[in-house]
Parts: sequence; structure tokens; C-alpha cells
Amino acid sequence: MQDTSRNQAAPTGGPPDDQAPAWYKLDVHPWVFFTSAGIIILFVGLTIFFEKNVDNLFHVVQGAVSNYAGWFFVGTMNIILIYIVALLLGRFGDIRIGGEGAKPEFSTLSWFAMLFSAGMGIGLLFYGVAEPMFHFVASPLAEPGTPEAARVAMDFTFLHWGLHPWAIYALVGLSLAFFSFNKGLPLSIRSVFYPLLGERIYGPIGNVIDIMATVATMFGVATSLGLGVQQVNAGLSHLFGAIPQNTFVQLILIAAITAVATWSVVRGLDAGIKFLSQVNVFAALGLMLFVLLLGPTLFILNAFIENLGVYVQNFPSLSTWNETYENTEWQNGWTVFYWGWWIAWSPFVGMFIARVSYGRTVREFIKGVLLVPALVTFLWVTVFGDAALHIEMFGDGGIAKAVQENIPVSLFVLLEKFPFSAVTSLLAVFVVVTFFVTSSDSGSLVIDIITAGGNTEPPKVQRIFWAVTEGCVAAALLLGGGLVALQTAAISTGLPFAIILLGMAWALHRGLCQYQTGQTFELSLGNYEGPEFRTHATRKMPTFGRRQIWLHKPGGRPARAKPAPEGGQT
Repeated sequence: MQDTSRNQAAPTGGPPDDQAPAWYKLDVHPWVFFTSAGIIILFVGLTIFFEKNVDNLFHVVQGAVSNYAGWFFVGTMNIILIYIVALLLGRFGDIRIGGEGAKPEFSTLSWFAMLFSAGMGIGLLFYGVAEPMFHFVASPLAEPGTPEAARVAMDFTFLHWGLHPWAIYALVGLSLAFFSFNKGLPLSIRSVFYPLLGERIYGPIGNVIDIMATVATMFGVATSLGLGVQQVNAGLSHLFGAIPQNTFVQLILIAAITAVATWSVVRGLDAGIKFLSQVNVFAALGLMLFVLLLGPTLFILNAFIENLGVYVQNFPSLSTWNETYENTEWQNGWTVFYWGWWIAWSPFVGMFIARVSYGRTVREFIKGVLLVPALVTFLWVTVFGDAALHIEMFGDGGIAKAVQENIPVSLFVLLEKFPFSAVTSLLAVFVVVTFFVTSSDSGSLVIDIITAGGNTEPPKVQRIFWAVTEGCVAAALLLGGGLVALQTAAISTGLPFAIILLGMAWALHRGLCQYQTGQTFELSLGNYEGPEFRTHATRKMPTFGRRQIWLHKPGGRPARAKPAPEGGQT
């Protein structure tokens, strides 16, 4: 049987004429696809089988990773943010993704909508009210319940949702877009490391990088899906008392929403993800404007300016704070969790951003990915967080108690303080569901591209497989320990990938230097005869070591592996 260990054009055609008609086919990189799927399926199986014991294990793992690697997460996030800001202000800003003649494939509005939906989505709805209230009543740096505690609460929330996570996304997205669209390499994580590893990206080291990216993406997305389904369940239970809030209902919701996500995946990027991204962004915007206009508007507007000022003033000290002298473990459940979560999300969000950012300059890309979404996030957090703080500090209160008792219900308790609460709560549930769907279908598309060797248009059956698998992983995490399991999955998969990100920054820098100065940047494409530099969206993108596996209907010939044409080696 043949193998393909170098880049190759996307395959065309079908099985030989003498074979029975194919039922469907897989188009995968065997090592990456089956190893990643095996690791993930093994995790799901063990979690379900040892359900009663894994809860304690998740607590132990979370504590160990947070205590011994928290400093590394903090350092990594700051190094990457500094590098991205340097790129924004530096000499590489005019390089255009795809080459000088490249034109953007999506309008600016559609681009921003897809960036925001993929980058934050569910998390902002889950923590937009809950996090500021948590820090207000249990502040690590101020007396709880005081005005200073409120300022510190918003400062920490801005830290966790601000420039740092978007810098991670910008690094991964820009690296993938540059090496794929400007250098002609496959759209896969390993491609970024060509300046450092050379030909070794085609071998076991490259496979390990893509497997790590796949597993990290899966658990990062599953963490968000788990949080989202908890909030949907809380909202429905809050609105309709007959619906209980428990794991069984959440499993049913995961199945139902995953089915919708699968539909979106089958529809494809332009028809499915683009449409749903625009729908949920406008729905979320409507919800935010409702709270802003009917809530304490002047208080929120004042707070937005003050929150930005406090964030800028305290940024150096807060972003490097490690609880060294306090000797506490507050960060383990907050900052370290967030940094691990964003890092685990970064292959998914970064590749999705790269996929939709063709034609942008480096400077335009960083402005769009780092600055604009961060400002929108700050506005969202201020509207919901400060509206809740105003009610708690100057109104009838009750939100802090609700948050401490049940985090997912916090948003709905806030909306209960406003007119038309039933309507706005239903709208909030709708927004969570649509963010769930866009996260799931975007995540499955990205995982599918990685495990298909960089093929940007793999068979739809593979996308369905990964969408269903994401739902299964989220369900297993909920069964295995709820929120603690979700946090553990994020930080434990984010830790090894943080090392990959640091290498990625160095590889991108070398690639940009060689590109701008005209130095030779040789790529080994095997026998691939297609264009070396991509100038427009095309199916003729090179890929890594793919094989087509044709599966036949009952009565046909047995399934057999077929190497993808062009560039194959015996």
C-alpha cells in the first residue's frame, strides 16, 4: 500500500470503475486522525466507566498543574502579547496574507462577526455576570463587598478576557495564514515549524504537533460546550420550573444542540458558520443594548471609561501577579484556568481565523484580531458586570447569592431585574445555543482540517464525526465532575501546547524575516507540481500524508485505503 509523506494536491475523482459504488469516503492523515481519535475516545470511555472515581482525579490533576505550572502559563501569555504588539508596530505590518494581489474573501463586518463568535462566544455569557460578582464577594486584593472590591473585580475580569487571549489567537492565526497562504504549505499547525524543523515536519515530530493540537482543540471546545449547556439548562429551568437542572437534562441538550451543529457543519463555512455567526452576534448585541438602555446607563458608561483606565494602569503588575507573597491558591481556579483554556482554544480559533483572513495585511489582521474584539469584550463585560454590581451595591441585591449558589443561572437572575424578563431570558438561551453551535461547527471544521493533513475541504462525514465527538467529550466531562472536570481538561491540555506556542512565535519571526528580506525559503514539496504560493482560495492546496479510505455499501467490496493522488511515494 502506498503512503504519502509529502505535500500533495487535493485529490479528485473517485474509486476505480471496477469497484462497487462507494457509500462514503474518508480523506485523512492516518497517523494524526486515528491517533487523535483513539486518545479522545479512550478518554471518553474511561471517564464513563470510572465515573465515580474520576472526580477526585480531576481535582488532583487541576491542583498539580495549577500549582507547579501557573508561573509558566503567566509568563507564556505575557511573552506572546509583547510579541504580537511588536508585530503590530513593526516593519512586517505591510505584508499581505496571500501576497500583494490578495483580496479579502469576506466583508469586514462578516469577518468581525466570525472572529468574535469563534473567539469568545459561550464563555462571555457564562461568566459575564458571574465573574465580576465572584470577585466582588471574594476579592483576593481588596476587602470583599467594598467599592475597591468592585474595581478589582472588573480589573481581573478585563485581564482574563482582554488582550491576552486575543494575542494568543492572533499568533496562531497569523502563523497559519502566513505559512499557508504566503508560503504554500498546508493549513496545519506543523507547517508553522518549517523554519525550525525543516523536513522533519513531515515525519513523527510533525505528527506529534498536529496530534497535540487536535487533542487540545477538542478539550478546549468541549470545555466551552459544557459551560454552555449548563447555562442553557439553568435558563430553561429558571423559566420553566418543571425542567430540572441536572446532568441528565444537560446530556439531552448536548445531543439536541450537537444535531443542530452537525447541520451547520454539513452546510459548510459560507452557508452555515457565516450565517450563524452573524445571527448570534446581532442577537447578543440586542441583548447587550437592552441591558445598557434599561439598566443603570450612566453608571455603566462611567464604569466603562474607569474600567479601561484601571486596566491600563494596573496592567503590568496584574498581568504578572503570581500570588507569590500571599501564598494563596486563588489563581488556580481563575487566571491559570483562563490561560490554559485560551491556549487550548488557540489551535481552533487560530486556524478558523486564518481560514477567513485571506487578503488582510499583518497590521490589519492584528488590529482586527487583537484590538477590536478586546474592546467589544470590555464593553460586554462592563454592561453585564457593572449592571449586576450596581444592583448588588445600590439596589435590592440578590445576584451575589445566586452566583455563589449556581453560576450558570446568574445571567437569568440579572435579567429578572428588568422588564420583559421572560422574553430576554429566552433570547439569552437562544444566544447561548447559537454560540454553542458556532463553536461546535467551527471546532469540528478545524479539527477536520488538521487530521486531514491540511485539506481545507475534507469529506463532510469527517466533519460530522468530529462534531459528534465534541458533544461526547463535553458529555463525558459533565459526567466526570462538572465544572472542575471542564477546568481540568482546559489547563491539562493547554500546558503542553503552551510550549508549542512559544516555538511558534520564534518560527513566525524567522519566516517573516526571510519573506521580507527576500532570503531563500526553500520548501520540499515532494512530487507536488501545483503552485508553490497560493494566490486565491483553491482546492489545489498542498497537504500532508493523506489517504482516501473508501467505505462501501453492504455487498460491495471490502473497505480499502487508497493514497491521495499526486506526490505519492511507494
